[in-house]
Amino acid sequence: MRIRVTDIAKDFGRTGALRGVSLEIEDGELIALLGPSGSGKTTLLRVIAGLETPSTGKVFFGDTDATGVPVQRRRIGFVFQNYALFKHMSVRDNIAYGLRVLPRSEQPSSAEVQKRVQDLLDLVQLPGIGDRFPRQLSGGQQQRVALARALAVEPRVLLLDEPFGALDTKVRKDLRHWLRELHDRTGHTTVFVTHDQEEALELADRVAILNGGKLEQIGTPDEIYDSPVSPFVMSFVGDTTSIPVEFDGDHLLYEGQAFDVSLTGSYRGSGRLYLRPGDVEIVDAGAGALPGVIVNIRRTTAGHRAHIKLGVQDVMIEVAMGQSKDIRKGECVGVRILRGRVFAEQSATRTTRSPIM
Repeated sequence: MRIRVTDIAKDFGRTGALRGVSLEIEDGELIALLGPSGSGKTTLLRVIAGLETPSTGKVFFGDTDATGVPVQRRRIGFVFQNYALFKHMSVRDNIAYGLRVLPRSEQPSSAEVQKRVQDLLDLVQLPGIGDRFPRQLSGGQQQRVALARALAVEPRVLLLDEPFGALDTKVRKDLRHWLRELHDRTGHTTVFVTHDQEEALELADRVAILNGGKLEQIGTPDEIYDSPVSPFVMSFVGDTTSIPVEFDGDHLLYEGQAFDVSLTGSYRGSGRLYLRPGDVEIVDAGAGALPGVIVNIRRTTAGHRAHIKLGVQDVMIEVAMGQSKDIRKGECVGVRILRGRVFAEQSATRTTRSPIM
């Protein structure tokens, strides 16, 4: 089912939760709504579900205007962060619940319900737990049961609101691999909300970044990470630091020193250069490198990272060191910038906004 939202706004009193959001979700696509708390991502999901009515704008399912269609007629499967299972019901009855509350003319037979429930338990890889109760399950198992219940009514669209937010890191990673595989098998159009950028980049076909109720950028995980369109997206997705720079024709300057890199396009004025830890390398001082001092070194799962005070300003950057331990805190080093992304200040004149290559 293809979904289209056009110019959606949602106000709660004087607070604008959504401000003119337009988005198209393709049939069978898995899309992530990513953003900080208060960005509007959950409100947008609830508008798609029919749990919230937009102040302005429309929601289309296929070519049908679904804006005024009540939630129970949208054929939506909704999975919440807190599972929302009925504690007094067995797993089997939880999954069957949506089928048993359908209008009598649409209810399948008891035998069909039992078969459907067992098929779903097999699908979510929990074939032997139908007679257990939610309190007897782990968090990961409960979330799989919640997903099976959402799938029981054969929804056209599957919506997930922070589905793994209550789980520990290891279980989250296991479940998101499983969810991606499940999506590829079932082919549902799936929209999920998350504040976890790693989760969004790993799971989704495309990622929609929301900020302050507006859609900041939408694209594939590679497009979002490698080609951010704004300082917010650059800073929000991935580890990032930035330094103030001046534009001098085709070159960048930091504290008056030109970089040993070139820019595409011509700039005048000032801006900021945004850097990932892997965009910078530590070299010997001099030889065209920017001067820096090692402030501290910390261990990560990928190796070590150095925090470096760059030049005489109180500006810090983070540099990936791999497995190297050859430098020490307090040591003066050279910093060579391999790549990065420049965003000009509003007052700066520019012909383009480009990465440094």
